[in-house]
Amino acid sequence: MKIHQFLEHYGIQSNPFAVEDAQTDTVFKSGCIDTTYHPSWQKVYGDPQDPSTSIVFGEKGAGKTAMRLQIVDHIARYNRENPTQQIYVIEYDDFNPYLDRFREHQIGRGRRPDRTLKRWMLWDHMDAILMIGVTSLIDRVLATRNSMATPGCEISDSSVAKLDQNQARDLLLLAACYDESTTETFKTRWAALRKKLGVWSLQSWGAFSLGVGTSVGVIALFTTLMIGSGTPYFPWWVYLIAFIAGWMPWLIKALRATWKAHRIYRNVKVSNHERIALARTLMTFPMSELSSQPLPMHPRTDDRYAMLNKFSGILRSLDVTGIIVIVDRVDEPHLINGSPELMRLLLWPMLDNKFLKQSGFGVKLLLPIELQQFIERENKEFYQRARLDKQNMIPSLQWTSEALYDVASARIQAVSNGEAPSMQDLFDESISKQRIFEAFRQLRVPRHLFKFLYRLLVAHCNNYTDQDPSYKISSQTFESTLAVYLREQDAFDRGLGAG
Repeated sequence: MKIHQFLEHYGIQSNPFAVEDAQTDTVFKSGCIDTTYHPSWQKVYGDPQDPSTSIVFGEKGAGKTAMRLQIVDHIARYNRENPTQQIYVIEYDDFNPYLDRFREHQIGRGRRPDRTLKRWMLWDHMDAILMIGVTSLIDRVLATRNSMATPGCEISDSSVAKLDQNQARDLLLLAACYDESTTETFKTRWAALRKKLGVWSLQSWGAFSLGVGTSVGVIALFTTLMIGSGTPYFPWWVYLIAFIAGWMPWLIKALRATWKAHRIYRNVKVSNHERIALARTLMTFPMSELSSQPLPMHPRTDDRYAMLNKFSGILRSLDVTGIIVIVDRVDEPHLINGSPELMRLLLWPMLDNKFLKQSGFGVKLLLPIELQQFIERENKEFYQRARLDKQNMIPSLQWTSEALYDVASARIQAVSNGEAPSMQDLFDESISKQRIFEAFRQLRVPRHLFKFLYRLLVAHCNNYTDQDPSYKISSQTFESTLAVYLREQDAFDRGLGAG
């Protein structure tokens, strides 16, 4: 018999256990995202009015990505209800582009994954976070189509108009250093942002105007003397000196901008900017303003904290009172390839209390359970720097059998017409509810639960024909399928199976 025939008997429209990854799980997104929670949900989510940090460790399939989607969804709802106190979400879950760019700055054996990640520091994380946040903000300000910005935080033109001259300049500086959009050229996008903000500075054109004026004057004088008397009157080198003197302020400005662009390029190693384009952008600022502004030109966190404060200040003027950074999928980058040691090298610089406990700033770290063992081995210096006792740490994202039963029931409810059957209704009377709980306890996490239930439905339906169907899963099918799945699960836990 067919699976949909079995499900239709109970009024279930589609197989609720067919998808195992929350990222592509339409059942979860449409029917369970605001009804099904892990028992530790409130501790992880916290209060949007006062963003806080949480550190969660969970095995594969425990629901870390589902929790990320729930956080984003709940904050989007909060923002709609509080348009003047919104929360800005930065999803820091795709490390590949930043690690690839960072690796390009390494030489020779320094490109090996372990040596590359040993050089990865907290300021590199801050640069990557600022790149995601600034690019998303500019997408919103410019109302860019095909924007990659996380939905839920609305930036209106009236809010943008409230930015004062200094904040507009700060946003342009942040765009120059951190905008990584590929929808337009860097020059075109930056010019559009400057036009949107209404920032024009005649002072930035002073050196260029002086150079052009001097050139025109020197040429006019030389031509007039040659026409009038047939002699240049002054030696040729006098005109050359005058010409160079007129352009000297512009040359000095160009050299300073090029040097700053070079240092930014060398120290923001996760950026996709080019030095020449960045230098041309810096040339549009008066050098007196640039000399007093913090720029990420050094391998240190001080400049990044200053840039992050500028970013937060701009957001506050745009009715955004807090920032939440969600870190997920740290085991997936190809440079890490699931290695716990390499994950540790990548994540440990971020475990810094000064970074994690900034005012109006929260970081949700959804980490693989393999990293928990490294936490237990750390020394006193690490604990003093990280202050994990203040970070809402959840050592393990565990599920009870009862909680898994509720998750399965909620998914059935989400795809049912009218009153949904209970989980136990699908099984023969010989399978007690207590036996179901015992089996679910062995499965541990939602992903294993969904895989098992999907396989169980397939096995049951394969035992019957369309003409002679059975709508109760037998004890024999249940136990044999469970035994096979648990063996495969054990092989996966030992790294010897695909899971």
